[in-house]
Amino acid sequence: MSKTLAPHPHTASRLALSELAPGAMQSEIRAMSVECERIGGINLAQGICDTPVPMPVETAAIAAIVGGHNIYTRQDGIAPLRKAIAEKQQREYGLTYDPETEVMVASGATAGLHAAAMALLNPGDEVLVFEPFYGYHVTTLKSMRVKPVLVALAEPDWVLDTDALRAAITERTRAIIVNTPANPSGKVFSRPEMEAIADAAREHDLFVLTDEIYEYFVYDGAKHICMATLDGMRERTIVMSGFSKTFSVTGWRLGYVTADAKWMGALGYFHDLTYVCAPSALQHGTAAGLEQLPPTFYTQLAADHQSKRERIVAALRDAGMEPSVPAGAYYVLARAGRLPGETAALKARHLLAKTGVASVAGSAFFRPGRGEDLLRFCFAKKDADLDEACARLRRL
Repeated sequence: MSKTLAPHPHTASRLALSELAPGAMQSEIRAMSVECERIGGINLAQGICDTPVPMPVETAAIAAIVGGHNIYTRQDGIAPLRKAIAEKQQREYGLTYDPETEVMVASGATAGLHAAAMALLNPGDEVLVFEPFYGYHVTTLKSMRVKPVLVALAEPDWVLDTDALRAAITERTRAIIVNTPANPSGKVFSRPEMEAIADAAREHDLFVLTDEIYEYFVYDGAKHICMATLDGMRERTIVMSGFSKTFSVTGWRLGYVTADAKWMGALGYFHDLTYVCAPSALQHGTAAGLEQLPPTFYTQLAADHQSKRERIVAALRDAGMEPSVPAGAYYVLARAGRLPGETAALKARHLLAKTGVASVAGSAFFRPGRGEDLLRFCFAKKDADLDEACARLRRL
């Protein structure tokens, strides 16, 4: 009969959280969404994008379910979707990727980043991240024991400070994350800014991990530039994007990665390890969208969201919360100094309680001590909901 040894009374229990867990908490975005749902408010906090799903995407996904496409796919996705992604990259950017070895369908762009971090980075490495940042970029790195090094963009227009970028690079730097168009600022990095980042990456032999999920959400004639198109950058750039925002299917969790074949094998391994594969039938829906939707779909998408941007910007100004007008994506950062509360989180909760409109504390996108006078608003909403939210903000 086995004998169980009693723990020594002065020995700490081995049943304990990991070193990472004590610093982990629900994101402020999720927290505000939960509170908004509790009170039945209008959620401009989370980038849910609840506009209608394009008909070819919806129809093909339903048909795929009925047709029995409900089992595992290859870890890198179904062949028609990989082919459609490769053709899209060629059509949009002149980039040639082999759909057999250089394209991976991921369980959302965030899964692509997770796989890239596991495949390419080691504990103790440093990765430059531009501030304001998307929280998942920073927390994904931290979860890998990789150190995010923040490089502040200059307010009010979030301009890249090339000197600050270069000063942040050390012997431990392995990569730079570039999110353009950016969440939460709506910044679209200009060609000179992208060239400056590329120069630094080539000079110091760094990877560049790009999050291009908002590539079609650009306004006022702005142009999205894919880093992999710049001289000498295809080999060292891991391009991450997806369909969540473009096709209004954020709950489907479908993204993709395109990268040089020398990296893709390891990325695919770690995506398989964590997610196995992206949802099978939904891959067929997104493939149909890429294959069937005309170029006018994408230009209309930008035009529709530029109209939504104008409405929320006007409402925020009328409410006394001066916005930073975004050149891309579908978020607005606005000054919240007139709202009560010592922190942005308290200001956001006051606004929700008073108007029923949920926003996100700007501090969620900055290092401690910054962003406390900012709130982020998402305007990718159905027109009726957005207009009601704007009316409520004007009553502040």
